[in-house]
This record gives sequence, C-alpha cells and structure tokens, in this order.
Amino acid sequence: MKRGAHKPLDRAALRQSNNPMLINIGLVILAYLIGSVASAVIVCRALGLDDPREQGSGNPGATNVLRLHGKKAAALTLCGDVLKGLLPVLVLRLVQAPDLFIAAAGLAAFSGHLYPVFFGFRGGKGVATLIGALIGFHWLLGAAFIITWLVMALLSRYSSLSAITAAILSPVYCWLVMPDPPYITGISLMSMILTWRHRGNIKNLLSGKENKITLRNSQEAQNRH
Repeated sequence: MKRGAHKPLDRAALRQSNNPMLINIGLVILAYLIGSVASAVIVCRALGLDDPREQGSGNPGATNVLRLHGKKAAALTLCGDVLKGLLPVLVLRLVQAPDLFIAAAGLAAFSGHLYPVFFGFRGGKGVATLIGALIGFHWLLGAAFIITWLVMALLSRYSSLSAITAAILSPVYCWLVMPDPPYITGISLMSMILTWRHRGNIKNLLSGKENKITLRNSQEAQNRH
C-alpha cells in the first residue's frame, strides 16, 4: 500500500463493533418495558380485586395493596416489583455490559414502574423496584436499603418516611460499597425522583396527616376477601 493511502473500510468489522452497543441499548429499552408491567394492577386483576389506582392512596404499590386487599396480594405485588428492578440489571451483567448500561438498565426499569407505557403512565413510587435494582448492582446496597427502611419503620411507623430516608442514604451506601460514577449517578437520580414522588407524603408528614403502618387495616382487608 502506498504511503498516504487510506486503508479500505472494513464494513463487516464496523457492524460487529457496533453490535454490542446496539444490544445494550435494546436491553435498556427492554428494561423500561419490563418496569412498565404494573405488578399491583395485574395481581389485583388476577385475584378479582379492585384496581388499587382507584382506591386508597391511588398508588399501585405494595403498601396500598396491603391496606386495601391484605397480605397475599401485597406480597405478590412486592415480589413482582422487586423482580422488575432486579432482572434487567442481572441480564446486563450477564452479557458483561459496561457499567454505564447496567446502571441505565436499573434506572430504566425504575422509570418504567413510575411511568408505565402499558398503563397510561400512571405508576407507583418505585420503592420496591429501586430495591431490586440495588440488589442487582450489589447485594449489599439492597441489604443496606432494607435495613434502613426497617429501622426507620420500627422507630417512626411511617412507610413513606422509611422509604425516603433509605433512598436518600442509598448514594452514600453506593459510594462506600462501589464508588463507580455510573452507579452513584444512577442511584442518586433514582433517589431524587423517589423523594419527589413522595412529595404528597412529605406534606402529610409535616401536617401530621400521614397514615402509619398498621396490620389492623390489612387484616380487615384479608377478612373481606
């Protein structure tokens, strides 16, 4: 080859180099779609129960389902919401995607739960899905969130305050466990969004109108069904 001549473009190699990027992007989009599957709505429909978006707090999450329909429906909802955050992250880790895409998958699943395309963009507040994503990132992050929630719940008896506190501390836990910028950024974004989604609860906490955690109402709901 003469000096200064350009090497022929290897289009096959170029396509091959772009494939992992396209696959990772596709998996992040899939993570959003998985997050958009509203566990609470599906569980309640399957059990012949009223739509939680139309009763109680109007939030399609495990806490509202517990108050309305009892422990069984709430447990199924909780498991579904956690898996929505966990599975997409595990898939990206399985294909050895860069940390940026793994963190993006957790954020996408979380966003899908909040704004589900399949249910008119009326979603929940993201606590359980965030827990699933955190477990996928590193099990210690999920454990730290759950322990923080439990401690705050025992002290305050407020589910919302427990979730907000655990979410705010999650970026700190991430910095201590795995101080990688994509994860710190992703978790910080989810923490801020989750706190903003609880703005109504924060208002009620400040005014003393927030409902406390109680098994009495959930037991009454269980008896009705």
